[in-house]
Amino acid sequence: MTSEEQSAGWRLLFDGKTLAGWEDPTAKSPSGDAWVVEDGCIKAVEKPRIREDLVTTDRFGNFELAFDWKISSGGNSGVKYRIQDRVCLIEGKLNPDAKRFEDTVDYELLHRTSSRSGIPLGAGYEEYVIAFEYQLIDNDKHPDAHRNADRSAGSIYSLVAPVKPAVRPAGEFNESRIILRGNHVQHWLNGAKIVDTSLDSPEIAKQLAERWTTQSPVYELLTKQPKKQTSIALQHHVDEVWFRNIRIRPL
Repeated sequence: MTSEEQSAGWRLLFDGKTLAGWEDPTAKSPSGDAWVVEDGCIKAVEKPRIREDLVTTDRFGNFELAFDWKISSGGNSGVKYRIQDRVCLIEGKLNPDAKRFEDTVDYELLHRTSSRSGIPLGAGYEEYVIAFEYQLIDNDKHPDAHRNADRSAGSIYSLVAPVKPAVRPAGEFNESRIILRGNHVQHWLNGAKIVDTSLDSPEIAKQLAERWTTQSPVYELLTKQPKKQTSIALQHHVDEVWFRNIRIRPL
């Protein structure tokens, strides 16, 4: 980091060597296997037993976050901010009546039937983070990116589409920024401003209702946002993804 960046208030969230400043999955019980440091990058390990996002130990309110990332072919990931809650999903302990993933998340938020300490031997485990998400995805090969533009690279996932595509091919590094002041957020990708909106806009509330329903606890959390000072998370979505040059400054 340059002296000019330091003078402007920037600081590193990743030292290039360790997971210092992050909730290290290997230090948890049972030990996680989803993230490693490799070749100066934080890397999501493909198909871990314990699938969980990598979460900062510090919390942030208004900020500018900058990071470089590359995705594997056909891969999917994200960066989550304004985190409101986290819920455990354990294979074999999920609501049998749930017809959609969203129903499962809602049920676990309401009933909390699962916990990390209760993972049965050999069972799959996922921790789902309720937040807004800067989508990272292979636009060419992942089917979700073809489903709707609001699921393409740089979108606020399932809520706001980028105004134009700006992502590089899978396997190449991209430069991204998230600028958050109050509820006003911008997403930047490779020098282009691709999202500029308010998190409490009627349009976002409408999209949340369509995905989760207005009775959903997720809908309530993301429309009311009771937590404004929160951690930031790198999403684990099964696929390999690499992060480097992660830095932040308060606004």
